[in-house]
Amino acid sequence: MTNSTSPLQASPLSRRTVLSGALGLAGIGALAACGSGSSGVPGQAPAVSAGGGATGYTGPKVALQFWNGFTGGDGPFMKRLVDQFNSEHPNISVSMNTMQWADYYAKLPAAVTAGKGPDIGIMHVDSVATNAARNVIQPLDDVATALKLSEADFAPVPWKAGIYNGKRYSIPLDVHPLGFFYNKDVMEKGGLDPEKPPMTNDEYMAALEKMKSKGIQGHWATPFPFTGSMSVQSLIWQFGGNLFSDDAKQVLWADEPGVKALTWFQDLVTKGYSAGKIAQDADIVALQNGKTAFNWNGIWTINTLKEKGDLKWGVAPLPNIGGTKAAWAGSHQFILPTSRTPDQNKQTAARVFLNWISTKSIEWAKGGQVPARNSVRESPEFKALKDQSTLATQIDYLHFPPPVAGIGDAIPEFEKALNAAILGGQDPKTVLSDAAGRATKILEANAKKYGG
Repeated sequence: MTNSTSPLQASPLSRRTVLSGALGLAGIGALAACGSGSSGVPGQAPAVSAGGGATGYTGPKVALQFWNGFTGGDGPFMKRLVDQFNSEHPNISVSMNTMQWADYYAKLPAAVTAGKGPDIGIMHVDSVATNAARNVIQPLDDVATALKLSEADFAPVPWKAGIYNGKRYSIPLDVHPLGFFYNKDVMEKGGLDPEKPPMTNDEYMAALEKMKSKGIQGHWATPFPFTGSMSVQSLIWQFGGNLFSDDAKQVLWADEPGVKALTWFQDLVTKGYSAGKIAQDADIVALQNGKTAFNWNGIWTINTLKEKGDLKWGVAPLPNIGGTKAAWAGSHQFILPTSRTPDQNKQTAARVFLNWISTKSIEWAKGGQVPARNSVRESPEFKALKDQSTLATQIDYLHFPPPVAGIGDAIPEFEKALNAAILGGQDPKTVLSDAAGRATKILEANAKKYGG
C-alpha cells in the first residue's frame, strides 16, 4: 500500500490507501451504462440462501478468491490469517489477490459486471454506499442475522456505517483513527515535559508558544489531504460542526465550526508554529528528524516510528481543541461482491471465512489497526499492544462521512479549500464557502445518478 511518491515507504497504510476510497469511485460511475437504472450489474442478483455461515461449512471443497489492497506492511498480517484459516478448514481454500487500492476500485466493478468478480473483498467504509447503489456488492443482513451479530458485538460507529438504504452491505473489520504523535526529545528541548503531551487547547497553544520561544516550530501544518484534511475534519467535529448533513443534501463545512477549524489550522503557519509551504509528508518526516514535536497522523504511523530505533516518541488521542472529543477515522469492511449466478457452497464458505477473520483480528491489529469487534479489542492480547490501545480509546467518538452514494466525490472540494488556506494563505471562510458551493452541485448530480 505504499506510494512511490511518498518518502514513507515503510508505512503500512499510505495516503493512496486512505484516499483511494474516493478516487476509485470514478470507475464505478462509468458503469452506469452497463445495466438498468442505478445498477452496475445487469439485473438484480438472485437471493442468497447460504444460511449466513452460522453453522460452518460441510459441503464439497471450494476455492474462494479474496481481493484486497493490502500490498504494504499490513499484507503479511492478513496473509497469515488466510493461511491459518485454510489450515483449519480443509474444505475451503482461500486465495488472496492483492493490488493497489486504486486498481482494486477500478477492477472490482468491471469484474463483477463481467461475472468474474471475487467471492470476498475488503472496502473502505466511504466506498460502501456507492458500490451498494451500483449493485456491485450484495446485502449481508443474512450474515448478521445467522451469526447473531449486532451492534453489541462491534464498536457502534463502524457497525452503523455499513448500512445503506436500510440494508447492511458490510461487516466491519477495523478502524484506523487519527492520533497525536510526539517527539519526546524535541519536547524536552522546547522546555516541555516529554511524558505529558498537551491535551487541551490552552495546553496545546502554551506548548507551541514555549517551543516557538526556543526556535522550534512545534506543529507543521500540511496543506495536503494526507494528513491535513483529516486534521481539519477532526477539528470541525471538535468545534461542534460537521462536513455534511446526515442525508448529504447539505454541505456544512463552511458554517462557523468549519471556519474556526480551518482558521486554527491556518494560524499554525501565520503565527509561526509551523513551517510554511511544506511538501507532502514533510510533517511526519520532520517529526522523525527532530525538526518538530507534534504530528497528527494515522494509527499506521505506529509501525513506521517503531522502525526508528533511536527515536523517542509517544502517542496519545487527539487533543481536544474545540471542546468536543472527536477524531477522523477510516475503516476496512468486509464485503461480498454480487454474483449473477451464486454458487451456494461458495456463498456459505465465504460467510464462514468472513466471520472467522473477524473473530481472529488480533493478528490484524498488530499491523496497525484497531479491531472493530469488541471481544478482540477488549482482549488481553490487544491491550498488550499499548500504542494501538491508546488510540482505541477514541472508538466512541470517531467520525465517518454519511453512508450516501457518491459522497467521496465531494471531499476533494474540501481539500482544495484546505490547500488554498494553508498553502495559499487565503481567507478560510471564503475558500470554504466556495468549496461548499461546488460540492453541493456534485451531491445534487449524484443524487440523480444514484437515485437518492
